[in-house]
Amino acid sequence: MPSPESPEPGPQIEDFFVGRATRRLPDWRWLWEGDRSFPLRSHRGWVGKLVVRLKRWLRPFVKAPLNDLWDRQRSFNLVLLLHLEELHSAIATQQRVGDDLHRDLREVRDDLLRDVRNNHRRLTHLEAFKREGFEDVMRHTDALFALVDQKMDRYRRDTRQLGDRLGGLLARVETVTGGESSSEAEALAHAWSEQGYLDLEERFRGTAEEIAERVGSYLPYLTGRGEILDLGCGRGEMLAVLRDHDLAARGVDSSGEMVRRCRAQGLEAEEGDLFEALAATPEASLGAIVSLHVIEHLPATAIGRLVRLAWLALKPGGVLILETPSPLSLTVAARNFWLDPTHCRPVHPETLELTFEAAGFNAVERLDLRPFSADERLPEIGTVELPEELQGLAYQINRLRDRLDGLLFGYQDYGVVGTKP
Repeated sequence: MPSPESPEPGPQIEDFFVGRATRRLPDWRWLWEGDRSFPLRSHRGWVGKLVVRLKRWLRPFVKAPLNDLWDRQRSFNLVLLLHLEELHSAIATQQRVGDDLHRDLREVRDDLLRDVRNNHRRLTHLEAFKREGFEDVMRHTDALFALVDQKMDRYRRDTRQLGDRLGGLLARVETVTGGESSSEAEALAHAWSEQGYLDLEERFRGTAEEIAERVGSYLPYLTGRGEILDLGCGRGEMLAVLRDHDLAARGVDSSGEMVRRCRAQGLEAEEGDLFEALAATPEASLGAIVSLHVIEHLPATAIGRLVRLAWLALKPGGVLILETPSPLSLTVAARNFWLDPTHCRPVHPETLELTFEAAGFNAVERLDLRPFSADERLPEIGTVELPEELQGLAYQINRLRDRLDGLLFGYQDYGVVGTKP
């Protein structure tokens, strides 16, 4: 057996015999390029030797006529061999490329797996760090909020005590001076009274958002009329709604704090007396005048004066809108109305309608506003489940319930709309 260092032996004719022919393309090239002949052999004894000698003697005579065919066959075989070698080379090249690609992909896969593992470790570390950091921040934030809440509670308590003491001192000044005090004391008393009224509105009238939603029912009467004046504009709910609908409007209120709140929202408002503001308005210059929850603060004679001054300030086709708590509801007239100590007396809707007509308004219309919710009203007896002999009685009770419910509850507010001819 040859050593690993010895050269590989070359091809032999025996390598091409049928049944054990080689598959190496270089060996076939050696065979055809050398034009090598296969030996004539036989295994049949002396007869076979005779046959072999006969074939050797006949070979030159047979070979000469077949030279042309033999050359063509050899050329074909060489071309075929060349193509086989090229194909083998291409396959070998693709195999090498595939091996290289496989090796590169394996390296990329290994790199990706390594990066994924590294990133997973980093993310795990970052998540733990973030969780710990958030927990620390939340602990500090909770502590800060608790400290702020404590300080706010203390400030509220101190402010309330100072306000209560201020009210007591102002009452003492009025007692000592017999109702007459200096201008500074009067200004202080006015500011203290305004703050008290703001607290009252915040608690009983409703939030600014709720009122803004309610006043939207007047928009169809105000659109396209011209400039609008809001008498007693308060916190500016109506002015804000009008501005949002591109309607020109300004407000007047006797409370300086209310006016400051309106201006803080970018609304046009001025501090002043409602009657003086109306009297100073040029005749027939306004498209509409609105006054929501103001007339219940006025004496009866002042309401008629306000309506007449409004008629004078409105141009033809202009509208006056007044809204007030409804005394048709006993719950409002006997309880809710008196939550505000500055209310003078309820205004009956028929009286207000007559006041409008007496001032010259026509097409006077009343709007019933803010019905009590169903859970606040009297329950109704269901008649479907009752025996037939009791259904008539239940019907009569429900009719009585309807009358009592309308008398006790009904609507909380009403508005009157009058148009100047």
